[in-house]
Amino acid sequence: MQKLVGVILAGGQGTRMGVDKTGGDKSLMMLGGQSLLSRVIDRFSPQVFPLALNANGDLARFNAFGLPVIEDSISGFAGSFAGPLAGVLAGLDWAATQGATHVVTAAADTPFFPGDLVVQLQNGLEKDNKPIALAATPHPKRGMLRQPTFGLWPVNLRQDLRVSLKEGMRKMVQWTDGHGAAIVPFDMGKFDPFFNVNTPDDMKRAEALLKAELL
Repeated sequence: MQKLVGVILAGGQGTRMGVDKTGGDKSLMMLGGQSLLSRVIDRFSPQVFPLALNANGDLARFNAFGLPVIEDSISGFAGSFAGPLAGVLAGLDWAATQGATHVVTAAADTPFFPGDLVVQLQNGLEKDNKPIALAATPHPKRGMLRQPTFGLWPVNLRQDLRVSLKEGMRKMVQWTDGHGAAIVPFDMGKFDPFFNVNTPDDMKRAEALLKAELL
């Protein structure tokens, strides 16, 4: 029987948005009167408990959110961040301390992700009998496009992931392909629910989508 915890991945530097570890944090940027992170917490917290945040740098900037904040334990080249796989590992290590069997991850810059993310990932995992489940959406040319920061991960693979990261593994899909992952499709609706905010233009689009949702 699965025991789940949730982890929000906010370990990136946000350079495409024009912020970095010295100048700001993308997840704290405001969208319709709320930070991106607040919107992600609002969508995620009804789906899984407990919930933690994976982040790096000055962790005090997240104090107001009232979540445990866990740092990466693996660094990239010259001390840089090692990417979202390192955040998954941090989440798996934290989950082990909670007595959990699995972690569900969500990205901190994706404010409209599905409200049934966790249930759908669980169903996909059970249906395909795979160790990992990844969300996916249809693409007109590339088929089902995986959304690997939105996944369901087993705690018992954390040591394997640790070794892979130390050996230089950085691509989430490459690591999951080595173990087998259920691909769980989500409907597009009027737009891709896994649309994430990476650039100022993306933020403008997010503002337009928010207004459309509110109408």
